[in-house]
Amino acid sequence: MEELSKAMDQHMDQMADLVQKISAELRSGLGPAYDNFLGFFHAIDWKEPWLICLISFHIVLLIIVIISRKSVNFQMCLFLLTLSGVYLAERLNKFLGDNWRSFATQNYFDPHGLFLSTLWSGPLLFIAIVILVNTLFSLCHLIVRWKKAELRHRARLSRKQD
Repeated sequence: MEELSKAMDQHMDQMADLVQKISAELRSGLGPAYDNFLGFFHAIDWKEPWLICLISFHIVLLIIVIISRKSVNFQMCLFLLTLSGVYLAERLNKFLGDNWRSFATQNYFDPHGLFLSTLWSGPLLFIAIVILVNTLFSLCHLIVRWKKAELRHRARLSRKQD
């Protein structure tokens, strides 16, 4: 029994060392990514009117999605619109990159589309996921209602036969 206890202790020590090494590796690997992430958000002038309107648009769209969660057809229209917005992001990035002087103080629109992906496509994808999850919940609720109705119907039929 003592040998088993000793083997378990050694195994637990090895596992603890492994977890510490993995977490240290993750922290050292994620550190530069975190610094780049912070640098990205510090480089943006958040007081620009068009950025405030963009963020307000996403907030209003999310509120509309939450309020209209019972209307599946409207939600599907919103779902298609949000995915269309993501699909058109590359063209939008090129257009905005060509015309940034008319509405912004600096050019945020790089050829790779990082800025637009983060502040346009990211929130739209999040909203699309919210719509998708809501639709899945609605479908599950509909399936439950359908099965209950089917069971009631079968019970009525069996009562009539008896």
